[in-house]
Amino acid sequence: MPQSAAIIGGIQQLVLYETRARYFLVGSNHAQTKHRVLKIDRTEPKDLVIIDDKHVYNQQEVRELLGRLDQGNRTKIGQKGSSGLSRAVLAFGIVGFVRFLEGYYIVLITKRRKMADIGGHSIYKIEDTTMIYIPNDSVRVTHPDEARYLRIFQNVDLSSNFYFSYSYDLSHSLQYNLTLLQRPYEQWSSAASSTEEEVHTQSKQDSFDIFEDEGLPTKVVYGLYNEPYYKYVWNGKLLERVKDTVHHDWLMYIIHGFCGQSKLLIYGRPVHITLIARRSSKFAGTRFLKRGANCEGDVANEVETEQVVHDASVMSFTAGSYSSYVQVRGSVPLYWSQDISTMMPKPPIRLDQADPYAYVAGLHFDQMLQRFGSPIIILNLVKKREKRKHEKILSEELYRAVVNLNQFLPPSHCIDYIAWDMARYTKSKLCNVLDRLSMIAENVVKRTGFFINRSDFYCHTLRPDERWGDVGGHITSTGRLQTGVLRTNCVDCLDRTNTAQFMVGKCALAYQLYALGMIDKPKLQFDTDCVRLFEELYEDHGDTLSLQYGGSQLVHRVKTYRKIAPWTQHSKDIMQTLSRYYSNAFSDADRQDAINLFLQVYQPSEAKPHLWELPTDLYLHQTSTMAIPQDRRSYTLWWSEGVLSYLPVPYDEVPCEENMKKVKVKRMNQLDESIDIYTEFFKPYELTSFDDTFCIAMTNSAREFMPKTVGADPNPFTVRKPEETGKSVLGSKSSKEETVLQRKTAASAPPPPSEEAISSTSEDDSEEDREDEGTVSQRSTPIKLLTESGESSRTQEEVYQQHMAKEPYGLNLAEFPSEDDLLIYQRFAHLGESQHRVERTEHINPANIICLEPVSRFPENSIYAVLPPQVDKNSREVFESHVMTGQGQLTSHDVSEYHYKGLTLRPESLRVPVRLCTYEHPPSIVPSGPPPPSRIHLPHRAQHQPMLHGTPTLRVYPTRGKHSKNEGFT
Repeated sequence: MPQSAAIIGGIQQLVLYETRARYFLVGSNHAQTKHRVLKIDRTEPKDLVIIDDKHVYNQQEVRELLGRLDQGNRTKIGQKGSSGLSRAVLAFGIVGFVRFLEGYYIVLITKRRKMADIGGHSIYKIEDTTMIYIPNDSVRVTHPDEARYLRIFQNVDLSSNFYFSYSYDLSHSLQYNLTLLQRPYEQWSSAASSTEEEVHTQSKQDSFDIFEDEGLPTKVVYGLYNEPYYKYVWNGKLLERVKDTVHHDWLMYIIHGFCGQSKLLIYGRPVHITLIARRSSKFAGTRFLKRGANCEGDVANEVETEQVVHDASVMSFTAGSYSSYVQVRGSVPLYWSQDISTMMPKPPIRLDQADPYAYVAGLHFDQMLQRFGSPIIILNLVKKREKRKHEKILSEELYRAVVNLNQFLPPSHCIDYIAWDMARYTKSKLCNVLDRLSMIAENVVKRTGFFINRSDFYCHTLRPDERWGDVGGHITSTGRLQTGVLRTNCVDCLDRTNTAQFMVGKCALAYQLYALGMIDKPKLQFDTDCVRLFEELYEDHGDTLSLQYGGSQLVHRVKTYRKIAPWTQHSKDIMQTLSRYYSNAFSDADRQDAINLFLQVYQPSEAKPHLWELPTDLYLHQTSTMAIPQDRRSYTLWWSEGVLSYLPVPYDEVPCEENMKKVKVKRMNQLDESIDIYTEFFKPYELTSFDDTFCIAMTNSAREFMPKTVGADPNPFTVRKPEETGKSVLGSKSSKEETVLQRKTAASAPPPPSEEAISSTSEDDSEEDREDEGTVSQRSTPIKLLTESGESSRTQEEVYQQHMAKEPYGLNLAEFPSEDDLLIYQRFAHLGESQHRVERTEHINPANIICLEPVSRFPENSIYAVLPPQVDKNSREVFESHVMTGQGQLTSHDVSEYHYKGLTLRPESLRVPVRLCTYEHPPSIVPSGPPPPSRIHLPHRAQHQPMLHGTPTLRVYPTRGKHSKNEGFT
């Protein structure tokens, strides 16, 4: 049966060559076996002329081509000196092409760093980029404002939190990507029939088959190339100019947001926890300058956060176990804004436009129903009780909008609205904020369910948990689907939202680990290694997003709401608040202009005013305000056609005709390297070192959080005291002195503020609230150990690794192996090579090739199936005799040897008692030499034994009473 697989991007390394008239962009895959060439004209001053060479070159052909180009572009044929073709830059991908008032620029990725790995698919972060002006200096038409536009464009720092992948679609969720691969094969065969001619007309190099000469059938695999979800793509407009003219291997889409991965070790079994945040490119901007929603239903500061949990011991989307959970944050979907011209710390909220029929909210929730299905659950954390109406304005208007939209939906798919004043409950003594959030999270996860690509374990049926039976979602033959999503918001979607999302994610993580068979109950406790690792991931996630559109890191964290934040961090709270106000007042306008220019919301032109001359960018984002729409949407049937018929399953994941058009299908050989994720990940064609491997440097629960004391429980789900964790216990004198100093200062300090004094409001607290704010925690960072001379030395982790190196292995792993050990290893390697050697003959039998198996391969033994051990016959007989002895069927003196008239009978000779035995030769006539073979006869109730050779042996059982000769056998 054919399979389907995602096509790996065929261009992962690029070299830009330059002549006076052309740029030649040569791209290749990682193994450098396939090359493509892109020719860019440099003689056009304002137009972009790109010619894509459709031919796929091998390495030798590319060298010959570059040699001919070099020879043809010299000033004189055969002249020595500078080459006519010069190498300009080495890159890893194209961000896009952009034009301001002069000619086009090309933006290339010059540095990258691996951030995560999901099933062998690598996710990279952009570390550095370069912009190259395409037209030649001789044809360049200069413009005085070009340099200013270039500076504004470069204000978007592409080296901060932009991510891409060559083989994994980052704009879609894991559930979408895996559901696409699991669709019925009949659909792909029908879709591939339209492109069958293209497959047959490929060059021989594309359709090369190693078994073609042997006449063996090959397996057909459907290679899938899916259109990205452009809402979360940030360079879609930059690639729009060339999207239809070049091969799709040249197109690489990037997302903006956050990506982090950590390794949870459960008794040595690796489980990877990945957090991916996708920031929307629609209606994007800074904190105060983008509020509410635009006319198309896109809200400001919308971020889709997905947590992926998978068993890293199996690297395959088909054989591995993968689970994910998605939630969303975003501004309140209304027409509202805040005026920041008054320089107030808390600008007043105003509703800009009356929307009695909730038109813009309907557009927004229609998008969510298409992407996530039902139910849509809104968790609104803004204030409800205020002296002056501020945040309450948004709560009242949002509630009216939800009520209006729900009256037209079926009752089973209505939008759920949960309004909870998190700030008020934080100040109350009677309520624990996180306990209440955990109750909300439990209810939400049970309603939406989560995604997992494997069916339930049998142990879930044998030992059911009361929470497991109520989990919702859509159950399929291969696992579970998440249907619906939680949408969390406060005013700014920063501090309160991040804490609420962490609590929901923590609850979902427990269900994911339970479904993967890692824990016995879907419940996780605070102060465990697992939750500490997950909390650190979410704090990184919150800090990153807060810096992107708030100008500072998080002010209120999970520790703040747990009331365990140290009072010494109050200064950090003040500094973050000041940083946020400074950013909002002075730098947000420039950042907003840069985002508008990067996303091509504003495109410079001679006929339009300049970007910095616009009094507002309202009309750039509200396009419908400039024209009367031809077709108005219904106020009652506010959802798109076909969405309701598939609920609760999201419409985007249904294999309908419209969605099938977004997928390009290609019939491929299963051995094609463009779908071979194993070779792509392990790269057997190049040398790698452990130090460069991503998994070594990944955050590890056992290394970072587990106590470093001997005999500590390695279980990451064990509750530990704060001083027992790996990050707070340092094995040095300076760290101990620092700990004692903190204890002394804490003892002499005033008592911590009461629960009413700690403000849980988000980043825009009022002045009277801010005076009573409590302490705020900060992320623990690697602490530098100070030597006696005062110089900074190694970090705690390095000291621990050096100290612990000899404990588990008995040797220092940092040292180079000795010559004797290397000699042993070489002999062992040569021995393995001889086992795998295949003799080449003139006539190759295909059966011999296919039946080859590695010497280390077991028939069925794996992590899923184990064969019963094989025991030989003699061992079984010995075991049976021991069992019979224990059951009393043999007397105590039967175990030892028994001597009778010079003959010895051993216990192994007979298996049943013999009542009477006689010996053929009387003792008086036994010959002096070796005795002749004797015959032993047993009673008819005894089992016959074979004749004994050599020295005759006989075992005699003493009996009572007299027996006639007929009762025994001679």
